[in-house]
Amino acid sequence: ALLCLMMSVTPTRGCLLDLPWEDILVPHILCHLPLQQLLSLQRVSKSFQSLIQLYLANMRCFDSSQIGPAIPRAAFVNLLKDNEVLQQLALQNCSDWLTDRELLPVIGQNHHLHQIQLKGCAQLSRHALVAISLSCPNLRQLSLAHCEWVDSLSLRSLADHCKALEAVDLTACRQLKDEAICYLVQKCSRLKSLSLAVNANVGDVAVEETAKCCPELEHLDLTGCLRVKNDSIRVLAEYCPKLRSLKVKHCHNVAESSLSILRSRGVELDVEPPLQRALVLLQDVVGFAPFINLQI
Repeated sequence: ALLCLMMSVTPTRGCLLDLPWEDILVPHILCHLPLQQLLSLQRVSKSFQSLIQLYLANMRCFDSSQIGPAIPRAAFVNLLKDNEVLQQLALQNCSDWLTDRELLPVIGQNHHLHQIQLKGCAQLSRHALVAISLSCPNLRQLSLAHCEWVDSLSLRSLADHCKALEAVDLTACRQLKDEAICYLVQKCSRLKSLSLAVNANVGDVAVEETAKCCPELEHLDLTGCLRVKNDSIRVLAEYCPKLRSLKVKHCHNVAESSLSILRSRGVELDVEPPLQRALVLLQDVVGFAPFINLQI
């Protein structure tokens, strides 16, 4: 409805564009419109085009999902070419078109970014992570899930320059080994959320160092980390009193003997207790579970 109202008002017959752009239209009206509609709005007239360009230059959050994965490469570059105040940048699953050439200029001119989402951006390189580390000292949240180009050297750069990090997603960053993770957690002790899922190179050394260096840790995802064993889970229970959730599904060397400590503290786990798993299996196979007294 808001978009229809704006498109129905032309500069010659209405006074909407006479309102202060930077004080009223940009922060209080345009911010409520989806990005896709804003791009359509700029085709109404030259005045609207100038207004939308002003909005894009002052936009604090850019989320590519509002436009769709088919956004042309040139369009992305044009949208953010004048913006130097971005705080949140979400470019997840833009692997079809996003490369260092498009991303690095945006990162280089936006030093206030505190949240970056690059999940699945497979065509980037380690230079992208180095650029982020050098340009975004106040970065707090970073998702690099399924970015297999992340290596130990670029992660060290991130750890050296972005020590305010609170959440890092390194799911399926398969180049990373224990040593790289240890360096990260030693430098970024404020971490509250960390995902090391789907990485067969991550083991007890990384988990134990994370536990000892990050006392504020609340969420840890170790899904599919086959080298993680009971000992590191016990260390996690000892050093991380604020832990709220732990994912260890498909960690075949982690048993209830270590998980029970966390379970008794109310930590949310993604695996059920052995008895409950057995009952569910029994119910699936022979349908007897409903007749069993679970209080026994």
